[in-house]
Amino acid sequence: MAASVSGSMLSYSGCSAQNSYPSSFAHSTRQWKSKLGNPFKGAEVKQNCGSITRRNGQLPRCRAAWQELAGVVVFSALPFTLVKAIANSSIGEQLQQRMLKTKKAAQEAAGEAREAQSNVRDESMWYREGRPKWLGPIPYDYPDHLQGEAPGDYGFDILGLSRDPTAFERYFNFEILHARWAMLAALGVVIPELLDRFGGVQFSEPVWWKVGYAKLQGDTLDYLGIPGLHIAGAQGILVIAFCQVILMLGPEYARYCGIEALEPLGIFLPGDVNYPGGALFDPLGLTKDAAAFEDLKVKEMKNGRLAMVAWLGFYVQALVTQKGPIDNLFDFLEDPLHQNLFAYAFHQ
Repeated sequence: MAASVSGSMLSYSGCSAQNSYPSSFAHSTRQWKSKLGNPFKGAEVKQNCGSITRRNGQLPRCRAAWQELAGVVVFSALPFTLVKAIANSSIGEQLQQRMLKTKKAAQEAAGEAREAQSNVRDESMWYREGRPKWLGPIPYDYPDHLQGEAPGDYGFDILGLSRDPTAFERYFNFEILHARWAMLAALGVVIPELLDRFGGVQFSEPVWWKVGYAKLQGDTLDYLGIPGLHIAGAQGILVIAFCQVILMLGPEYARYCGIEALEPLGIFLPGDVNYPGGALFDPLGLTKDAAAFEDLKVKEMKNGRLAMVAWLGFYVQALVTQKGPIDNLFDFLEDPLHQNLFAYAFHQ
């Protein structure tokens, strides 16, 4: 797998960075669209005091030695092996016996908590029939299959995807999963830029998409910007992708098995797959207050949806301006008349 990038240069050090790109990248909507096939063509990343400089006319082929892939598989299998070993040991038996002694009382408490949460939803402005709708005061025949039971239900289902209760539950699980990932990933985008600008922390490259671009160029990346802390940063792109898939397989398999999968380790989770609760997933005890918990569910969904939309903005900004969101924000604050969406789309 190889892609051609003409005239690209990449230099890395721990010093400040200067970026320059083709000035003719997005002068008009037609020109902008014509360049989306290779938006980073001609991109140049320079750093003062550069200790490594490399010029490439072509992206390196993504190769991975079998030893690297085998190492990733073995490393990823360690948590599963450890959990299985503990569950089958005398320690696991003791943990299970201790859990069984308190499980009945915990189940009763969980049932009472669910009843309290249902009562709260009856009175809350965010649930049931009195909840806000996506068209507000405009009259509209909202679908009957959406009754405001789930957090963030505004009656929006113009395609009828939620008519089947099983499908609705599956889509809700997918949405909340991606919402949480989007919120975490958004922090990973803005925090490095903020630290680099205001926090006195010098990253080799604080802009999110340039890190991935550097990896495609074959560079070695430092984890958290700490020199020498590579983890998988010294490996090829295929090894990193394979490692990501394997590591994600564990949590997703646990989700598939259900929250009961931790009971062999003596851990009882009183909630459900999306809100497991317990000391492991709710160490601050936020679920104890039913009213506050139901409000937090709505806030999580609303902010998660905003984060997913924000990621669309991150992608467009990277393609059009070739900068990060913090740089774009400060460019807009300095010159709002010329640094905005319409200026980039229709200028000249």
